[in-house]
Amino acid sequence: MTGGALYTLSRKEGWRRWADAPSRERPEPLTPRQLAVLGQDAKADYDDARHDWHANFGTINTPQLAAIHEELDQIVATNRQDPDRVRGAAVIDALPGLGKTTIANTFARDYDRTQRRRHGERTDDGHERLPVFRVGLTSRTTLRTLNRMICEFYGHPGTDRASAAQLATFAVDCVLSCHTRIGIIDDLHFIDPNRRDGVDVSNHLKWLANELPVTFIYAGVGLADRRLFAEGLTGDSAIMAQIARRWTRLELPPFQIGDATGRRRWRSLLKATERQLVLAKAHPGMLAGLDDYLFARTTGHIGSFITLITRGCYKAIRTGAEVLTESLLDTVRIDEASETARHQLQAAITADRRPRRQATTESR
Repeated sequence: MTGGALYTLSRKEGWRRWADAPSRERPEPLTPRQLAVLGQDAKADYDDARHDWHANFGTINTPQLAAIHEELDQIVATNRQDPDRVRGAAVIDALPGLGKTTIANTFARDYDRTQRRRHGERTDDGHERLPVFRVGLTSRTTLRTLNRMICEFYGHPGTDRASAAQLATFAVDCVLSCHTRIGIIDDLHFIDPNRRDGVDVSNHLKWLANELPVTFIYAGVGLADRRLFAEGLTGDSAIMAQIARRWTRLELPPFQIGDATGRRRWRSLLKATERQLVLAKAHPGMLAGLDDYLFARTTGHIGSFITLITRGCYKAIRTGAEVLTESLLDTVRIDEASETARHQLQAAITADRRPRRQATTESR
């Protein structure tokens, strides 16, 4: 593993370090013969660099990511209202493992870089310019802990003994002083609108939206199903929910291969990923030739797919195989949801494709 201090995106120092980090350098691909002549230490260092690269080779610009980035850009760019007006918010609502957090973070990172390039690292009053703050909720989030997490992002010194109201004031001061324009609140599904503390946090989010000149970008799992947009209300009462009027819900679907467009997008992902891999025996079509297999293994969830490829590359290097094959990937376990769905989905794909293949053979 490469050296360097660990950091978190929920602190300004960690966010700034991540936002300003240069692109990683891809290790030079070596042939099997070149690999064989490396000394023991050189080989160990080269393999370690490849492991690090495969775990961090960057975000692939999938159609889903591009579409939501475009929506977010539109929402943020049009939120130019004066302070007496409430800005609309965006919420990325999707199943686990589809890249919600990655999409929110990468959009905000690009925005952060642009704002600091245009306006400088300091505000006119001499404060550090922080165009973005980011916090992640927990299952025990209360009004006070939410305020504290925002203050801790900025490194405010008065978070330990302050009351919820004091922390809220500190948070407002930090946002205004640092000219923050985007606030990311992740794991919003931890808010339960049917519980008292969940209602308090939900109401506080509306208060923050009223008080702060910020576009909030929320991300969470199954938010519509949890009735978060209706604020726990049902029937005619749900019409009174403010959240549904203020938030724009952005859905993030998994990949599908049921039609030509979906299959083309899936194969494009495989080809783009394949170009990033540094294996001595890698070749064009290494992943694209496993399109059905890889879909069955991951159910079209990009998080599961990246995990499978990362672990597969690690094993290919450690065993000396230096290539990803179905037999090698069969020895790699990933998340339980994918493993559970794997055999049923593979059978369905095989059954769906068999008639076409038979028809093609008979036509010849």
